[in-house]
Amino acid sequence: MKERGLWRWIVIALFLTFMIVPFLATVLFSISVRWDRTIFPEGLTLEWWDKVTSRSAFETTLTNSFIVSLATMFALAVLVTPTAYWAHIRIPRSKSLIEFLTIIPFGIPGVVLALALIRLYSTVPLPLINTPSILVAACMVIALPFMYRPVANSLEAIDIHVLTEAAQSLGAGWWKTMIRVIVPNILPGIISGCLLVFSTVFAEFTLANLLVGTRFKTFPIYLVEFTRFDGRQASALAVISFVIAWLTSLLILWIAGRGGRPAESLGAR
Repeated sequence: MKERGLWRWIVIALFLTFMIVPFLATVLFSISVRWDRTIFPEGLTLEWWDKVTSRSAFETTLTNSFIVSLATMFALAVLVTPTAYWAHIRIPRSKSLIEFLTIIPFGIPGVVLALALIRLYSTVPLPLINTPSILVAACMVIALPFMYRPVANSLEAIDIHVLTEAAQSLGAGWWKTMIRVIVPNILPGIISGCLLVFSTVFAEFTLANLLVGTRFKTFPIYLVEFTRFDGRQASALAVISFVIAWLTSLLILWIAGRGGRPAESLGAR
């Protein structure tokens, strides 16, 4: 038993080393004066951080990425939550079909999706090409599984039939039942899905580059531009992007930890 525990700690230590060392190297490279002739950096400086964050494009691209991520997050929450509830309560046989449809985005490359949308909407008299709207729509497609699965798991963890019947027996309609009864009980799943969508869309480069490009430059596009001429400034941007994703992951873990037990207790009832 002691040897098994020892090997467990060794594996965990190796995994943490594998995950942390590249990040620390990126942070160190972003604050190094020069690091190409010796094994250690030749001096430390915050000059690259100051240069990359003092540009007006930094704030603009960061704001654009937040706008696209939040718009996609709210749009999917409004679309997926009623759909999942309706499928579970009215047509349970459709759950397998919906789950299959939510898996499809994993098999669609971003390049193919972007070119297909450009080809489709270039023949439609709608001003969507090269606008943030088409980027949000494309991001909704690729992020759909990350919203549906947490919501579906939360719905399966509670007895939605009993809750729905109890609400309707008190005179509540379908929408009122969903908003006043179901949503509060599956709120941790909705929030977890929203955070997963946010972190996925925030780092999306392919769709943003092909669908809008420099017309609505996002943070990943801004980061890739710096990789072409200054790796140290690009490293600073990569650290910022990682920290945002890390904070989002911590929020997911915190919400999942707080919301798991109430959902299980409701399901047991």
